[in-house]
Amino acid sequence: MLERHELEAFLTLAEELHFGRTAERLHLSTARVSQTIAKLERRVGVPLFHRTSRRVELSPVGAQLAEDLRPAWALVTSAVERAIDAGRGRTGTLRVAFVGAAGGQLLSGAAELFHGREPGCAVELREAQLAEVFPWLRDGEVDTALVHHPAGEPGLAFGPVLVRESRMLAVPVGHPFARQESVSMEDLARVTLLRLPENVPDALRRDCAPSTTPAGRPIGHGPAGATFNEVLTRVGAGQGCFTVGAQVRRYYARPDVAFVLLRDAPPLQWALYWRADAATARVRAFSDCASALVGG
Repeated sequence: MLERHELEAFLTLAEELHFGRTAERLHLSTARVSQTIAKLERRVGVPLFHRTSRRVELSPVGAQLAEDLRPAWALVTSAVERAIDAGRGRTGTLRVAFVGAAGGQLLSGAAELFHGREPGCAVELREAQLAEVFPWLRDGEVDTALVHHPAGEPGLAFGPVLVRESRMLAVPVGHPFARQESVSMEDLARVTLLRLPENVPDALRRDCAPSTTPAGRPIGHGPAGATFNEVLTRVGAGQGCFTVGAQVRRYYARPDVAFVLLRDAPPLQWALYWRADAATARVRAFSDCASALVGG
């Protein structure tokens, strides 16, 4: 089996017919090129070039080998270049998932900025339910996704936090809390919290529905909702309450649900996640665009 550097040296010398120019093109010394060709000739068993003090010529065997190798070498080179271009974000399609309307609006702006920087790479935005987004990432169905941070999922990497928003408590419109400007985390001991589905990472489930207040008082849990709209429907029906981000008031206003500020809760954070083993340059470039967008 021929080595890549041997093929490259042979085909370049077959084109240049000059050891000095070949060495210059390959950024090697003339001696290194000569040694590589000599080694290749020993492996083949016949001279591939005829050398004199004035010129270098292909031997009949060398000419036939060059003719046979050039098409295959061109295909290999093109395939590698396409892979590099895709990895660097210059071509192809970047598949990006979001959860919720606010996430979709943010990523739409990031996609527009990304297209200006990488016009050869398209961005495909896909809405996912929170229970879907992590399987999509693990299975390679999407390249990156904007999700609740920190997710605590093994095998996933993430970019900088893009959004920090106040937390609110979604309550039935007739609930006593609905008449208050804000409630505290300790007040959660007085309500039943609805939960996220079992297939959502444990860190996110505990973050949205803690089992105790900061002082250690137990918090009761109600049923889980498969989708966010299902959770809000359960809230409106009086089955429990749910912690949400402040943007929910704008994008998910409902006549049967009120949103009350959780004044002492830590902010809800969002970041782009991707598979750690699939951190291509175009994924990082998109993350940079999203950071630039919210930073601006």
